[in-house]
Amino acid sequence: MNITDVRLRTVKNENEVKLKAYADITLDGSFVIHGLKVIDGQKGMFVAMPSRKMPNGEFKDIAHPITPELRRVLTEIVIKKYDETMAAMSHEEEPVVEEVKEEITEEN
Repeated sequence: MNITDVRLRTVKNENEVKLKAYADITLDGSFVIHGLKVIDGQKGMFVAMPSRKMPNGEFKDIAHPITPELRRVLTEIVIKKYDETMAAMSHEEEPVVEEVKEEITEEN
């Protein structure tokens, strides 16, 4: 199984200190999982699986990797994409505004 696409939506809400982005991944070009979260935790960045709140207040993953190896690979790929996205955003140059000075000459 290969992760063939990762799409990110960065979070710019000042109230969300730990949540950095939402991610959607596509597996083998044919199955998509929406709602993964890129979180800056106490031990560094990690990827949380999509979940929903149960009636007892507990959160349960809707979809998640079964093996630690797949979780590791998924986390590496999503966080790499997040890092690339953030680097691209920080290197975006402001548009260059050229100052045009018009020379005015008086003819006698």
